[in-house]
Amino acid sequence: MLKCRTAWNKLAPLARNSSTVCRQNVRRSGLNSVRTPACVPTAHMSTGPAGGGKENSIYALLVGVASVGGIAYVSKLDLFFFHSVLSGDAAPSPPKIPSHSPYLLIGGGTASFAAARSIRARDPGAKVLIVTDEPDLPYMRPPLSKELWFSDDPSVTETLRFKQWNGKERSIYFQPPSFYINPEDLESAENGGVAVLLSKKVVHMDVRGNKVKLDDGTEISYDKCLIATGGVPRNLQVIERAGEEVMSRTTLFRKIEDFKSLDKVSRNVKSVTIIGGGFLGSELACALGRKSTESGLEVIQMFPERGNMGKVLPEYLSNWTTEKVKREGVKIISEALVKSVACKDDRLEILLKDGRLVKTDHIVAAVGLEPNVDLAKSGGLEVDSDFGGYRVNAELQARSNIWVAGDAACFYDIRLGRRRVEHHDHAVVSGRLAGENMTGASKPYWHQSMFWSDLGPDVGYEAIGIVDSSLPTVGVFAKATAKDTPKAATEESGTGIRSESETEDTATSPVASTAPAPVVGHKDDYGKGVIFYLRDKVVVGIILWNVFNRMPVARKIIKDGEEHADLNEVAKLFNIHED
Repeated sequence: MLKCRTAWNKLAPLARNSSTVCRQNVRRSGLNSVRTPACVPTAHMSTGPAGGGKENSIYALLVGVASVGGIAYVSKLDLFFFHSVLSGDAAPSPPKIPSHSPYLLIGGGTASFAAARSIRARDPGAKVLIVTDEPDLPYMRPPLSKELWFSDDPSVTETLRFKQWNGKERSIYFQPPSFYINPEDLESAENGGVAVLLSKKVVHMDVRGNKVKLDDGTEISYDKCLIATGGVPRNLQVIERAGEEVMSRTTLFRKIEDFKSLDKVSRNVKSVTIIGGGFLGSELACALGRKSTESGLEVIQMFPERGNMGKVLPEYLSNWTTEKVKREGVKIISEALVKSVACKDDRLEILLKDGRLVKTDHIVAAVGLEPNVDLAKSGGLEVDSDFGGYRVNAELQARSNIWVAGDAACFYDIRLGRRRVEHHDHAVVSGRLAGENMTGASKPYWHQSMFWSDLGPDVGYEAIGIVDSSLPTVGVFAKATAKDTPKAATEESGTGIRSESETEDTATSPVASTAPAPVVGHKDDYGKGVIFYLRDKVVVGIILWNVFNRMPVARKIIKDGEEHADLNEVAKLFNIHED
């Protein structure tokens, strides 16, 4: 009640001072929504006494507003409800949640959106409901650790728009609000559509009854259901045990709110330490390191391996990458195992097991992802004991009428065996396949998804299959040119999220380069090249280092599953020695 009264007391003075109240044009969208006015029209405001019960309704409405790119969106019914409460009129009921959805998608990330689009492509009249515990419409996560950090726009945390390496601007949201329909209109929509239920969490599954229960007690039945719940960032136990003060100065990076929070932190502290040397940790280190040249921010990255990406790259390339990250202004502390973290004299002290002590103001823990399998128990779904995630078959099906896609799916790869993959392109590919199979396609997962990582606009790599530094590798390198950068690659392809174009291509008979045979070897300057990962003499993984638009060739090599006597000849297929 105290919060409700406070909300009312803040609104009432605004109404009393009519000179500060202004009108603003509102914008309709396909969500049957409008943009909320910056100031509420005077004619609809009332300064009725607090404590009359209406402030409860106002507060409930305010906390339920969703935000897209810094703009608040509410339904027409909600806006009328808001005006009615302020004017003293009888308020209608809150928006209705559909009691049934033919296609129910749990999770609002990339896999879920890809499935929705796939379902609608095969079943144009389909009614699809996405339920997400986030307050945002479906968006792509890669820019949160890549391009957004390199934006020159001071309001990027509000607009969430960025320039891709190719110079073109876009939003991180897959579609604008006009793409979706209101959840309350889904059941009656003549031509179907995709609706998103924001800030709601599915907490229980009744598999036999084909229904789920939300965190507010609402039940929704379904015909077909997709679980695309993704994962939650892992934390170090020593940080969790350190207490609330340390936890409050630690970021677990995953969502839009985490990007906004870390951006603010980086502007207000003197030192940030990133724990983790994998994809996310190295990307954030480079991003913050480049900013530090202007702001004076100290950026530290520590990890237990000898070099950046030590679990993925062969040692020589990991060492080269580490030097690249250092040149971006990052202080690297390798072979670092955290023993304890404490807050002392308003700073964080990180004690390593070898006795080294690191003082900093804020920690970013980038130590992996834990697949979200909260629904396994109530749904009677199997969780894989080796890889984690929901165990599904080659068609991504966990039970009758239940599919799983994205980070949370442990699937059977007909070429490489059982796997679980945590990358954007896999979310796109698996989500799309799950959507097709939910409409009766019965297709197995055969497409090898790729992933990519950029250490700024000048160095990037794309990978496919099993890339594990513990496997034998063979690297073939060549001198790079100005065209061999992520920026140049996206300028040529016209897309910044490279998987959007890569996953549509196929290679049937790649043509080898006529250039002289490349030499297998490890030079000091790894401008561009191909790294092959072998298991039982068969290529099971490939990294294209500053080599772009060749992923279909790599995909075919892995799909063929053949032994290669001379990888020099295989390397010719990637034309790395052609200018």
